[in-house]
Amino acid sequence: MALYAELHRHLGGSVVPRVLWRYLQRNGSELVQRFPDYSEFEDFYTRPRNTLDEYLELHTLVEGVQTVEALPYFIYRLMRGAYIFENLAYLELRYTPYLRTPDHLNQSQRIDLMTEIVQVVGQASQLSEYPIVTSQILCMHVRLPYEVNRAIVDLAAQSRDYVCGIDIAGGDNHYRERMEEFVGLYAYARSLGLNTTGHLYETRDGCHAELLPYLMRIGHGIQIPLQQPQLLKQIAEQKQCLEICPTTYLKTGTLDNISQLKQVFDLCFEAGVDIAICTDNAGLHNVRLPFEYENLLTQDVIGFEQLQACQDAAFKHAFAWPYGQRPAFLLNNLLQPESSQEIPDKYQIPVK
Repeated sequence: MALYAELHRHLGGSVVPRVLWRYLQRNGSELVQRFPDYSEFEDFYTRPRNTLDEYLELHTLVEGVQTVEALPYFIYRLMRGAYIFENLAYLELRYTPYLRTPDHLNQSQRIDLMTEIVQVVGQASQLSEYPIVTSQILCMHVRLPYEVNRAIVDLAAQSRDYVCGIDIAGGDNHYRERMEEFVGLYAYARSLGLNTTGHLYETRDGCHAELLPYLMRIGHGIQIPLQQPQLLKQIAEQKQCLEICPTTYLKTGTLDNISQLKQVFDLCFEAGVDIAICTDNAGLHNVRLPFEYENLLTQDVIGFEQLQACQDAAFKHAFAWPYGQRPAFLLNNLLQPESSQEIPDKYQIPVK
């Protein structure tokens, strides 16, 4: 059995339509009245949007119901599905903790409650019946003021048992006016020894080279090979990994056809840039990670060797994978006699 690593999954977009629908029904949500039939709700929730901004509005819908009380409900079902249907051995969940706190409270009170959110997510993710190595990435957000984003970075540094890195969310087309501020926050995070990724080069308006030196991984990054391929050599030298989420670009109107990703993969492999294939918002897309793999293969975007290289890269660049080997070797270690336990080079994780 193959075991996979998922490096880019949003907590808000991870809720599959049926699970969200049942929660809304049980809690008398107004959405149930707007969509009395489940099929209508599923179509609304999963259909493609025209722009990234329109697409991101759906996160607001889910953030509002992912309260501290409801988070264990959603995370249990997320972990169960990830283990049973996706064969995940490793999962990084990313979200903005501030947006899971009650919005009727003042800013200081909401900042204080973020610690509880992180603890609840961390504890709810540790399920003995679904043994997946999990960690959290805390997202700063373009809609939030500097004080809140700084507090998110500080919380990440103070919560290393549960948190493996930071990110910035909200649409890379909105960074420009606050670029100096975001660069400073990333520099601050690196000074604290935090791992960093960031939504960048996802859209044509999100090509901000100023942030690249501060990122260990690049959330999406497809516009680098598509628009600025001269940067690929630098990306390879810095050993940065692109987190490519194929279905996202069709759902947000960023790409017209998945075949356009062939140029992304071909140029990255040619330049020696690692790619991890991810789902981004598996619930909003109503897809799972193995589907992303299969779709890229059947559409001739990548071949099997490239797919395996991307699967290897996911474990290589995982911020919190605690083992020195891939799961394949760990399983083989249980099945083979002790006399034959030499670790093949391809199962060794290179030094980062």
